[in-house]
Amino acid sequence: MVIDVSTSRSEIVLREGDLVVTGRLVDASNATLLATASLNDVDITCIYKPIAGERPLWDFPDGTLANREYAAYLLSRDSGLNVVPLTVLRDGPFGSGMVQVWIDTDESCDRIELFQSDDLHLRKMALFDAIINNTDRKIGHLLPTVDGQVFGCDHGVTFHSEDKLRTVLWQWSGQEFTEQEQKLLENLEAKIGSALGDELQTLITAEEFDALVFRVETLIAAKTFPVPSTEWPAVPWPPF
Repeated sequence: MVIDVSTSRSEIVLREGDLVVTGRLVDASNATLLATASLNDVDITCIYKPIAGERPLWDFPDGTLANREYAAYLLSRDSGLNVVPLTVLRDGPFGSGMVQVWIDTDESCDRIELFQSDDLHLRKMALFDAIINNTDRKIGHLLPTVDGQVFGCDHGVTFHSEDKLRTVLWQWSGQEFTEQEQKLLENLEAKIGSALGDELQTLITAEEFDALVFRVETLIAAKTFPVPSTEWPAVPWPPF
């Protein structure tokens, strides 16, 4: 049965369905498993990243990749940017971890050409990355779909308390936000000050949360997309 992966019913399947591992993405540096969540004759293909399979990172000594992945999803959802596939935290065959809907990508899309374009979906992604301080937006983390959407994946190395934005999406560097983007940031600021912020503080450290608040305030005040830093590599390596 095929269902809309954005619906609350899909979330129930991801959270409560039987999770069966069907394969592994061998190129990933941390355990990244292909799985199927099944409930009441509904099957959803998904990615399962158990916390037990995470490798320690010297620059992210606290917290977990899974928690930051889920925090990124919540911020994407509640901001209205909607650039991260439906994601939950739950127990699985190898313990607690992140489970995210698998996105079928448009295989005819040239991602090298895509990431250099001024596609408005990418502009949303660039704004999202600036908010979450994404340290690793590679070309391969862009998931274009046949209906023209672009999702992003692999948000485990985000929310760092220091400025570490590394991305391939610098097309809008220094450009002014649209009125809609400015309003989105202002609305997000209010949400971070209420229920969204309360939930985020259970997922990321106090320092990371304070830095998130400061980034949003800074973006609102600047009214422009950030520019590449001269103090650290502004593009991840390898870029794909």
